[in-house]
Order: sequence, then structure tokens, then C-alpha cells
Amino acid sequence: MSNSNSRRTFIKNSAIAAAGISIVPRHVLGGTGFVAPSDKLVVAGIGVGGKGESDINEFYKSGKAEIAYLCDVDDRRAANSVKRFPKAKYYKDFREMLDKEHKHIDAVSVSGPDHNHALHALPAMQLGKHVYVQKPLTHDVWEARVLTAAAKKYKVVTQMGNQGASNDGPRVIREWFEAGLIGDVHTVYCWTDRPVWPQGISWPNQPAPVPKELAWDLWLGTAPRKDYVEKLVPFNWRGWWDYGTGALGDMGCHLLEVPFSVLGLTYVQDVQASVGSVYVDEFKRGYFPESCPPSSHATMTFPKTDRTSGPITLHWMDGGIQPARPEELGANEIFGDGGNGILLVGSKGKILADTYGRNPRLLPTTRVEQVEQKYARVPNGEGGHYAQWVEACLAGYGKKEVSAPFEISGPLTEALLMANLAIRGADLKIDGKYPGRSLKLLWDNDNMRVTNFDVVNQFVKRQYPAGWEINYTL
Repeated sequence: MSNSNSRRTFIKNSAIAAAGISIVPRHVLGGTGFVAPSDKLVVAGIGVGGKGESDINEFYKSGKAEIAYLCDVDDRRAANSVKRFPKAKYYKDFREMLDKEHKHIDAVSVSGPDHNHALHALPAMQLGKHVYVQKPLTHDVWEARVLTAAAKKYKVVTQMGNQGASNDGPRVIREWFEAGLIGDVHTVYCWTDRPVWPQGISWPNQPAPVPKELAWDLWLGTAPRKDYVEKLVPFNWRGWWDYGTGALGDMGCHLLEVPFSVLGLTYVQDVQASVGSVYVDEFKRGYFPESCPPSSHATMTFPKTDRTSGPITLHWMDGGIQPARPEELGANEIFGDGGNGILLVGSKGKILADTYGRNPRLLPTTRVEQVEQKYARVPNGEGGHYAQWVEACLAGYGKKEVSAPFEISGPLTEALLMANLAIRGADLKIDGKYPGRSLKLLWDNDNMRVTNFDVVNQFVKRQYPAGWEINYTL
């Protein structure tokens, strides 16, 4: 704008164009660092039922976010959010919302099924919108690499929805580790009792009528075109490889966050896996390649970091599998939180923690040590994960720290998806055998390829249906 009058005219016209939205986006009112009169972040939610509903509620509770746009492919799931935010404009198709409203939006929250996370987040980032994306960040390794690169390229504030990253626990553990209380960490165990949805089953052979409230084609998005089946939505999609990422995708980000933030882990060097089987009768093992297995154990090797003296071996276990109890843990003491846990094994001791890094304790639990606090705590811990992102968006790219930016959560997601490559590889039946169960997969990180078992590379970046491609050049 060449003068103040024309600038005022521009602001006035932009506000009118907002079509009933009372809060003018910050980016309309000025450049980086400009404080809008409302000091509110204008947020659009994609996927606003279930976890998406709680996400936008938390942003709103920060007192500095205006929930101005809602988008969901299922009117049933969106109903509570539509009622909670009656002034917000509602869309079913995220593409239409971004096309029509991107000039009035500051930030986007993404919380649909795993297979559409990158599909929804990348266009928003390309429009210069800050993004909050539920865990896992993406469905495929390639997509995680893309969103990590895009965050830097488009200079947007990012946060993944692993709220435990904002807890005190991971910071306490890092302070203990850096004070030398457990020596050099060489082995980590993470485990969960998930899945709590069906896995190791065959795809239903009977299609069902699509609920009238559900836009099925939009829900499928990047997934192969299939008929709708009962009980797939809103939750059981997690157990199907076309849409979900199994127990690792659900809980891995919450549990692997501690070794990543404490030890500075990045990319996997190699991975191997074993999986549980389902028997269709007492003599015949079932083969269900479309479904995640009922249980698994993946072992990942990470290269030495500037915080470790050598490589790190990380064990992931799900389906109720747990590592052997540490000898320092009393017979009646709970291992982890009963269903999930994190164990760091060092040359001088061990640290045990619960989900989200909660309740960290040195082993034996009678051991108490006082160390200096080095790392600032996030106000309200995991509850403050949301407000932290809102504040960082208001401040502008690079101005405020967040706990789970894509530069950290991208490699974290890649690691757990690499474990899923080994799990899928171990469950592949080829010529009547399971060759992937006897291999350690070697990973070429620069080229994003497994070098010794090519069949699993199809899952690094899956084939997208026509019209649903994710276009980005790394």
C-alpha cells in the first residue's frame, strides 16, 4: 500500500470479505511481529470430531484463538464442534475451504485419519498457514520427510499432537541424563498394550450403505477406492494399512518422544521385526496383509549422536508384549504405567517412565537425586502444548520455541514408520514363506530406500489415486 489511506481501505475491504467472521486475520493487518487489535489467531480445523474436537477446544481455551472455520467429511462427528462454535463457517471439502477462505485464515489444525494428514497439511503450509497436525505426523516415510522440509521452506510454525512433549517428565529425564546419573545410554525399550481395535483380521466381504452424513470419497482421500464397510469409522480404521499405522502410529509418538528429545536421535540405521500371528483354526495360520498384526516387536538401531557414546538400540513392543522387568524394580512395583512404558538403560543406571514421559523415576525407585533445572517448563505441561503453539503462531516463525516442531517430530515419525516397514515386511507372504521375518532391513536415509529387501519400498511412498496426489519435490 502506497499510503495510510489506501492501507485503511484495504483492511476495511478485507474485513468485509470475511463474510461474518468478526476477527480479521493477523496476516491481513501487518507483517511479522504486528499485533492485531484482537490479538487472536484465526484457526481453521480440518477434522473436528473426536481428537480434532478436543484440539480446537484447547486452542480456544488459550484465550488467543478464534475458531473461525470448521471442516469435516462426517456431519455426525462435526456436530459438537458446530454447536460449540456456531459462528464458524462449515465445510465438508478442505480444498473448497482453503480455496475460498485462505485469505482469512492464520493457522490450520489437522486431525483426520493418518492417511490424509499430509494431504490436508501440505496445501495449508504452501499457503503460508501455520499448522498443528495430530500424531503420527504422516502415514508414509516420504510424507514425513516432505512436511519436515515444507515447514522450513514456507517458514510456518508447526506442532505435532504428541502433547507429552510439553510435559515436565521428558525435561526431568534429560536433566538426569545430562547430569550423568545413569551414564551412557545404549538401549531403550518402549511398549504399549495397544491396539484396542481389531487387527490381524480379514477385510469384510460385505459392503455396507454409506451413512448419509459421510462424504465417503473425501474420507478415502489418498487411500485406494473401496466400498464402505461397517465400523471402519470413526475408529477402527487404525488397524488397516490403507488408512492407519497401527499401534506404532497411535502410541509410538507418545513413547519414542522421550528417547528422541533426551538422546537427540534422528534417523534409523537399520530395523528388524517379529509379529504375532492369528490362527483361523487350531492348525492353520491366517494371512491378512491388509491388516496390521495383533502384536509386534521391532528393534531399531540409531547412529551415535552428539549426546551418546555409540549407537542406540531401541526396542518397540505392542499388543501387550513387554520387556523383561529390570532387576532393580521391586516385584510388586508397576512396570511403566501398567500398559505402557519407557525404559532407558545406561552404563550406570536406568530410568523408567510412563506414557507421555510422565512419572519419571530412577531405578531402584528408592534412589533420589537432586540436579539443577536446566530446561524451562511449558506452563500447564501437556495441557499447555496447544497454547504454546498458539503463542508461537502469534509471535511468528522462529520467534518462540515449541515442543514438537516438524524438525523434531518429522524424524520421530519417520523412525516409527520405518519400524512399520519392518513389521509389514515380516508379515508379507511370498511364495508361501515369510522372508522378511529373518532379515534386518538396511536403510539408505539419503535416498529413502531399504537396500536389501526391495518389496517393502512400495510402502515408503504409496501410490496415490488419480486426483489425490501429494505434489512436492524434495
